[in-house]
Formats: sequence, C-alpha cells, structure tokens
Amino acid sequence: MKKFINNINDIVPEMLEGITLANPATLERIDGFNIIIRKNKKNNKVALISGGGSGHEPAHAGYVGEGMLDAAVCGEIFTSPTPDQVISAIHAVGTKQGTLLIIKNYTGDVMNFEMAMEMAQSEGYTCDYVIVNDDLALENSTFTTGKRGIAGTIFVHKIAGAKAETGASLAEVKRVAEKVIANLGSYGISADACTVPANGKKSFILADNEVEIGLGIHGEPGVAKTTIKPVDEFVTDLYQKIKDHLKLTANDHVGVMINGLGGTPLMELSIVARKTLKLLAADQVTCEKTFVGNYMTALEMPGFSISILKLDQELTELLKAKAVTPGMVVV
Repeated sequence: MKKFINNINDIVPEMLEGITLANPATLERIDGFNIIIRKNKKNNKVALISGGGSGHEPAHAGYVGEGMLDAAVCGEIFTSPTPDQVISAIHAVGTKQGTLLIIKNYTGDVMNFEMAMEMAQSEGYTCDYVIVNDDLALENSTFTTGKRGIAGTIFVHKIAGAKAETGASLAEVKRVAEKVIANLGSYGISADACTVPANGKKSFILADNEVEIGLGIHGEPGVAKTTIKPVDEFVTDLYQKIKDHLKLTANDHVGVMINGLGGTPLMELSIVARKTLKLLAADQVTCEKTFVGNYMTALEMPGFSISILKLDQELTELLKAKAVTPGMVVV
C-alpha cells in the first residue's frame, strides 16, 4: 500500500485540520471531535447536519457552508460516527428553528444518527431527520436494509440547504428534502477497488478485463460483474435504469450529477457526461443543471456514478440558488 499519509490513526483529524486551515474564513472544527461546522452560522434558520464515515471526500465536510450544511460529522474511514459525535454537532449548530439530520441509508449511520437525535430531543432540542436511499442497484445490501444512500445525497444537501437559507420551518425543509429523495435515482460502476489504509489491501478483486456494476461507495458488492466495453454502452444501460425508475418522459426537467469515485480522471467523467446529456436530449428531457466531478468518492476507486433528479419549479429554483462551500459552488 502506498499512500501519502503520516500515521493511520491520524488520517481523519489531520484531514479535518487541513480542511479548516485551508478555509479559515468559513469553517472551523470542534475541539476534540471530528466535526466541521460553519463559521458565523446563522441562528435564524433550520440547521442541517450530515456525515458518515470518512473516505468519501469532499463529502461531507466539503459541503459545510452557505447554502448547504451547517455541520458535518466525520467517522473513521468507512465507519459511522458515534452518537456522541452527532449530538455534539447538534449542540454546536442547533437553533430554535430546529435541526434536520440528513442520513445516508447505511445501517450504522441510521442507527447512530437516530440515537443522537433521540438524545437531543430528550434535552429539549427540536430535531428531525430524512434518510437518503437513491441507489437503484440493490433493494438490500450487506450494509443496509433497503436501498443505499450514495452520491445523490449531495442533491439533498444542496436543495434542503437552499430551502433552510430562506428561513423556512423545519417541517418545510424536511418536506423539500423528502421531495428530492422521492424524485432521485443513482447508479454506479467501477473498474477496480480502493485500498482501505487500516488493512492495506484492496477491498475486492476484479480481473483485469472486469467491471462491477451497481457497487456501493465502500466497495461493497453490486449486482453483476461484466467485461469492459465502450463507456457509452455502460452509460446507456445505467441511464435506462434511472429513466425507468423516474418514469422520465418528454418535457421533463432534471438535474444531473456525474460523480467520480476518486480514481477516475475528469477526462473520463466528461465522456460519461457527454453521453448522458445526449441521451436526455434524445428523450426531449431538459437538463437544468449538470455537475461533473468528485462529489461522493470511495477513496481512490476508479469508477463513476450517475445521479438524476427529476425537477419541478420549486426544486429547480432551489437547485440553482447560491451555495458557497469547499466542495460545491453555485452562483
């Protein structure tokens, strides 16, 4: 294993220290915890908190800032943060307007965030949560009951964050977040595994000519292994699955995210974007906004996912609203 690190035990805190040092005007870290919060946070809005295991950067610390999250809780690599970490984030950023927890559907995350929410509620905090389950590959996996939450989660951060900035109530922010989740679909593919620093070994093995379709963001199994072929063919297959799920038809409007899993060059992601947008155009579906880059990674995994969000007027306006964070800027 070759990685540019100092000590395996220091990876997460040193990473978070680097993020805050690089963004001193907007971010700060809570002493003693792997939590990044928004500096100069607004107290007259619903607070948004998300998080999960590290290794998915820029998710989630990279989305703390204006128009998105107020705090990100970062567990060890591919490991859910503990309830005491989550409740510390609620203490740090919770407001009288309430706190919404945005949870990816992985068993550890759901259990620990829910436990923290109940603890906070017993202390008098107003809290609620949503669970993101955008991955269409599997109904259940080795990590979840129900569909997994993957890169489409960033659409929930963006749109719920924009709604919270308007001063909307907790119920209204949750309603919008749930509308995003109900109109969202993602599908991933990878040509190889990543190496988790703690064990120094690849998380799974593929033959040189194989790819895995539908795998999760920790390298957990997908639905099939197949031989490599021109990427347009993979994109067409994945697009069709998402299109069928969302029941896309002519004159629909969507947002698109072509997400790299950490080891895929922008050149290849752009080729994926090209084909995806051509398929949408052929179906007379209007793409209101496209994101291409690394948004929800799996360390250095060489793969990508496609996320499509079906939009109405409300979601379109919130998707295009201003956001300024290290991982996403919309102006």
